[in-house]
Amino acid sequence: MIDVVQDPYGAAREAAEAISRATEVVHHDVAVVLGSGWGPALETLGETTAAIAMADLPGFPAPGVAGHRGQVRSHVVGAHRVLVLAGRVHLYEGHDVAVVVHGVRTAAAAGARVVILTNAAGGIDRALRVGDAVLIADHLNLTGAGPTAGAEPPAEFGARFVDLSDLYSARLRAVARAVEPALSEGVYAALRGPHYETPAEIRMLATMGADLVGMSTALEAIAVRHLGAEVLGLSLVTNPAAGTVPDAALDHAEVLASGRAAAAGLGGLLARIIEAL
Repeated sequence: MIDVVQDPYGAAREAAEAISRATEVVHHDVAVVLGSGWGPALETLGETTAAIAMADLPGFPAPGVAGHRGQVRSHVVGAHRVLVLAGRVHLYEGHDVAVVVHGVRTAAAAGARVVILTNAAGGIDRALRVGDAVLIADHLNLTGAGPTAGAEPPAEFGARFVDLSDLYSARLRAVARAVEPALSEGVYAALRGPHYETPAEIRMLATMGADLVGMSTALEAIAVRHLGAEVLGLSLVTNPAAGTVPDAALDHAEVLASGRAAAAGLGGLLARIIEAL
């Protein structure tokens, strides 16, 4: 577990400066966070020009969950310099919220004005199938945490009371649908984990309007919006949520396998979306 971060915004600036030195890129204008099982997307996400172990950067712990590579990479995608975070850490690993969102704060400090957040998610909506990519239209943050709680952010970063009316950018979702008209949209419920939900909890989430469920993304999205960048969220459905398919068991290895089967193609989708920005 990582200690509480005393100066999270300063830590993000320090990490961004280290990335700039290591990659020889002054500004990355787009950032992508790859969730569980999304690793194969790296192979089709433009040209890789540099790769750094997360654990070698200030403030970054090494991801401790299978399916997260623990690298920060610099890619060229069309006219864009893209910072790819191949892995993330989670609240359920015992980290402070500031550590969980350190990667996206670093991306914003590195110049990213668009941050694409990906994840593996359980499908609550029975119309969703394993392997579907779903745009996140909104979320339910049920983690009991928020990235702007605690000490007041420095004045240069704006007030802690962040307007989330357009958290998952309507403009970016329109760009994504223009690239891939078959993309559906849904509401993502973020829970703390690491256990999967009970069938009763899934029924509750469905009643609340959730279409997808997972253990990440929401806190990162809020942190990005607080820093004034746009957010695009994309979930890969890797399993039906508990109770939606009779007698189906949930297993993290199955989640990773489903991700590997679909993520290579999704790397191409991400590249086309970025090229269209």
